[in-house]
Amino acid sequence: MKFENLTVDAVDALSDDGLMITFAVPDGQRERFAFRPGQHVTLDAGLRRSYSICSTPAELAERGRLRVGVRLLPAGEFSKIAEGLRPGDTVAALPPLGRFTTDLTPDRARRYGAVVAGSGITPVLSLVATALSVEPASTFAVICGNRSSASAFGVDELADLKDRFGARLHIVHVLSREASASLHGRLTPALVADLLPLVGPVDEWFLCGPLGMVEGARPVVAATGATVHVELFHVGTPPTAPPAEEDAGEVEVELVLDGRATTFSMSAGERVLDAALRHRTELPYACRGGVCSTCRAKVLAGSVTMAANWALDPAETAAGYVLTCQSQPSSSRIVIDYDA
Repeated sequence: MKFENLTVDAVDALSDDGLMITFAVPDGQRERFAFRPGQHVTLDAGLRRSYSICSTPAELAERGRLRVGVRLLPAGEFSKIAEGLRPGDTVAALPPLGRFTTDLTPDRARRYGAVVAGSGITPVLSLVATALSVEPASTFAVICGNRSSASAFGVDELADLKDRFGARLHIVHVLSREASASLHGRLTPALVADLLPLVGPVDEWFLCGPLGMVEGARPVVAATGATVHVELFHVGTPPTAPPAEEDAGEVEVELVLDGRATTFSMSAGERVLDAALRHRTELPYACRGGVCSTCRAKVLAGSVTMAANWALDPAETAAGYVLTCQSQPSSSRIVIDYDA
């Protein structure tokens, strides 16, 4: 998996502190950047960050447009870069990744629901537009939390989808810092439970946003018996790798990426990704906090322990997949395959 340059086509406001960046993807790149709704791309403009795609696969295939939503943070280093982007600029990007999605087929009739906070709406915009277009008999309900109407992420895009799909799309806006709002408060488990009767039965839920909101809402919606998909945008302060211990012992590592194997030694007291980057600088990674899954690889031999995992499901970990940014060796030899 390699970075490729994408050309910025437009930069538009999504809210008073958010941008939507549209990339023009030529015919020769569309197959490599084909995606499923709900996935994200990792951008590299001197810094690496992962951003969810808010456009649809159809827009990419038909018009060569790929759009991502970017929340502008006051002290955010990538925020400064994003604000300076202009049409014609190029940004390096990895092909789309992520499992915050579902299989959509024209003959399926499903009741989808989402609980999102802030920029957590961005992948759900793609999911809503795609699901309701591909599955004419399906419906979608979105519980959308924001601080204020001015900072509400993607509210115009949601309104456009409501105009397009009518009664098949039910939107519930909740504002935490506007006491005059019809629904006021934070998306606590109690509030989410109170709102469930408003949206009716749901077969498949999508939860996206900060860790606290997602962890609180998950058991509430799971108790209904629905399938639950989770995507995290913020986990607070991500776990950092401890200093490498000089007496932790040496580990022999064989790393496979793009069909080429590299062998090196590392300390058992450091993270696999940190050590591997000294030998293969092109390794895929982004958040380094166990959230985005960009650094996902499979352990073919030996074993590791993960300090945190917010991205892989139990079936993946059981099959040997790990997040290398959070993995420390627990055997004297490991084989890590990024191509698996």
